[in-house]
Amino acid sequence: MVPQGEDEIEKTSIVSTGTFTGRVKAADDAPPALIVLVGPPGYVGRQFPLTSSEVNLGRSIDSHIYIDDKSVSRSHARFIVNGTEVTVADMGSANKTVINEKTTLAPMTPYRLQNDDRIKTGSVILKFLEKGSLETLANKELNEKALKDGLTGAFSKGALLEKGPEAIKRSEFLTEELSVLIFDIDFFKKINDTYGHSAGDYVLKELSRIVGQKMIRGNDYFARYGGEEFVILLPGAGVKTALEVAERIRTTIESAEFDYEGIKIPVTISVGIATRKLEETSWDALLDRADQSLYQSKHSGRNRVTVSA
Repeated sequence: MVPQGEDEIEKTSIVSTGTFTGRVKAADDAPPALIVLVGPPGYVGRQFPLTSSEVNLGRSIDSHIYIDDKSVSRSHARFIVNGTEVTVADMGSANKTVINEKTTLAPMTPYRLQNDDRIKTGSVILKFLEKGSLETLANKELNEKALKDGLTGAFSKGALLEKGPEAIKRSEFLTEELSVLIFDIDFFKKINDTYGHSAGDYVLKELSRIVGQKMIRGNDYFARYGGEEFVILLPGAGVKTALEVAERIRTTIESAEFDYEGIKIPVTISVGIATRKLEETSWDALLDRADQSLYQSKHSGRNRVTVSA
């Protein structure tokens, strides 16, 4: 027999015991979850952990699992979590709740779910994963990767464009204030031209780390909108709070040390703010007002904050 060359031998990757044990433990700790298999744009693949004892699914914006699809009733189904046992009950929906394409649930009658059960609510189909499923962990990682910007770790533009309309609807339903900050890095092209693109990438990552880890609240939404431009959604924040947040971010970035391979790079940002008006129901209109405010900041000398009228 002719010996095989090294490049012809199939190689096996070695996974350390610690890594394997860590992943198994993470899977063991994973709560039961629902994954959208069929649904409206932006929903397919999304995972909803069932971390409360009672979880409502529906088209009402105050549902724990909000599905923006006309085939789903405002209050469609309810999931009850009791230890490792999860049941689902139809809430008298117009288009019914069907399990595995064969069992149509009677209203208000609980049905105990088994791993991999398919749950059809209107035309939306979800898969149930029991507590401790490795698939839950794997799908969560895929979801996070899909929603996050690869360079900065902030949410991606695509994720923001899904989140924005939902935030508008929630603000309208709850009569809650909502503000949007949009900012970009001043003279970013000059940073790239002077120090190189790797230095520009460093600035983007470091700025995102500072803002994402230190400058926003837990329920705020920080996304990279494109290039050197970023957006922050501030639920529950009016003009005064938004202005305070924007100024704090602006001054923090201005005074931060961006040290790339021993070279200190001066960085400032320009910011625009828009707060939802009572009659405003369009995400695009709100974002456009914030963008116009950013334009004013840039054309008034940069390194400043402008609030939309």
